[in-house]
Amino acid sequence: MEANSMIAAIVKVVIVIVIGRVVNWVWLRPKRLERCLRRQNLKGNSYRLLGFGDLKEMVQMFQETYSKPINIDDDIIPRALPFHHQMIQNYGMNSFMWFGPYPAVTVANPEDIKEVLSNISVFEKLPHNPLVKLIITGILDYNGDKWVKHRRIINPAFHLEKLKLMLPALYESCNGMVKKWVSLVGENEKACCEIDAWPFFQSMTSDAISRTAFGSSYEEGQRIFQLQSEQAHLTLNVIRSVYIPGWRFVPTKLNRRLKQIEKEIQVLVKGIIQKREKAREGGHAPSDDLLDMLLESNRREIKDNGNNKNMGMSIEDVIKECKLFYFAGQETTSVLLNWTIVLLCKYPNWQSKAREEVFQVFGNQAQVPDYDGLNQLKVVSMILYEVLRLYPPAPLVMRVVSKDTRLGNLSLSSGTQVAIPIIIIQQDPQLWGEDAKEFNPQRFSEGISKATKNQTSYLPFTLGPRICPGQNFALLEAKMALSLILQKFSFELSPSYTHSPSIVLTLHPQHGTHIILRKLQNS
Repeated sequence: MEANSMIAAIVKVVIVIVIGRVVNWVWLRPKRLERCLRRQNLKGNSYRLLGFGDLKEMVQMFQETYSKPINIDDDIIPRALPFHHQMIQNYGMNSFMWFGPYPAVTVANPEDIKEVLSNISVFEKLPHNPLVKLIITGILDYNGDKWVKHRRIINPAFHLEKLKLMLPALYESCNGMVKKWVSLVGENEKACCEIDAWPFFQSMTSDAISRTAFGSSYEEGQRIFQLQSEQAHLTLNVIRSVYIPGWRFVPTKLNRRLKQIEKEIQVLVKGIIQKREKAREGGHAPSDDLLDMLLESNRREIKDNGNNKNMGMSIEDVIKECKLFYFAGQETTSVLLNWTIVLLCKYPNWQSKAREEVFQVFGNQAQVPDYDGLNQLKVVSMILYEVLRLYPPAPLVMRVVSKDTRLGNLSLSSGTQVAIPIIIIQQDPQLWGEDAKEFNPQRFSEGISKATKNQTSYLPFTLGPRICPGQNFALLEAKMALSLILQKFSFELSPSYTHSPSIVLTLHPQHGTHIILRKLQNS
């Protein structure tokens, strides 16, 4: 009996502790943080338990906003970040919002942004729901020593000399898409046709990352891309909900499907890696693709540390980085090309300027774009920079405070999140002038630092130690594709085009990108 009484007492104590922690998590701690923020003159909605903070309203606003398109001349910020836009309208930049029981302070001052993105030991990557980590993985997800190690191993794969070796593969992918467009236009007597450019860009960038990362064609990697596309859409549902510890083990339809997708991707990527390792053991020389560069850099890291395998990446780590190559390598360039084409349709004068420059450097079709030539494309570069300013791939960046700290005039407690609304900052008239909302590539005529007046206000690939290692790869591929397109076609928006930027982890066209292609007479 005494034993039973003791067990019952222990169970009661455990229950009280668990209840206490839950109450602290969902109510006491959020209210304490809210009081702290309000004492510093930050404004925002009061924390609401039943509304999961602001999440319920946030999701409703996304659903309502995405139910209807906008005009191409409209400001895209209210559509891309509807809730953030409303909060800033209501409370100004010095505001905060609630992601479940976690407050997120908006950071928009250039000096504060620089501090957040530079001081990565204090402002860490947000710990994701384990289900979100299935797609936002690898170096994108790590903090601390693991991030340092992975970044050191990955960096050599993106050195300039390595990127130059990838140009033939990029050309094959881009030229393959252009040939399909030529064929489609050739079937029309008027030498023009309407296409949805968005799926072509997705296929082309998928093919490019397959060739450059894994030496395979798009067909071999097609299943991985299909799975990751579905994974990205499903992950949005997870991101827009409060994470409840242990919920991922509940066999809901969403959880089951996400795990099925992850299992299949793991098998496919592992097969590619094992095939490469077997080829190397058989005496085949390493290729110039990203996977071999990654594996070689990993071997060197292990060797330089006395053959200690713990100093390198495990096979599971390599798989995660490969998955990230697949996803990020395809997403960033496809959305950049998509919005570039849309804006060049809207501004035909800049389309003509870009084409003239391409003809001047490469001719109308005879010369295959090479690295030196692509590097000479000043107008094309200005256009791409301006597109990235108006349509950044990731409109919002989040960080979490790992320990109590100061940020400018603010005191932030551990666990407080900070939100950097990149798309809002990059269109802020106070930072960019009265024409901040307008498409004006000329602002980049003397480079990015002159355009920003050396302020931290241009962040399409973020900034600091965690700046995207693949940014030069994305820009190189975009220049290659745009050069080949401009050599062959002029283009304009179709009457059926619907302007509908929407976030699917990156900024997608919700209803595609319908354009009319016209074959140039001299091509």
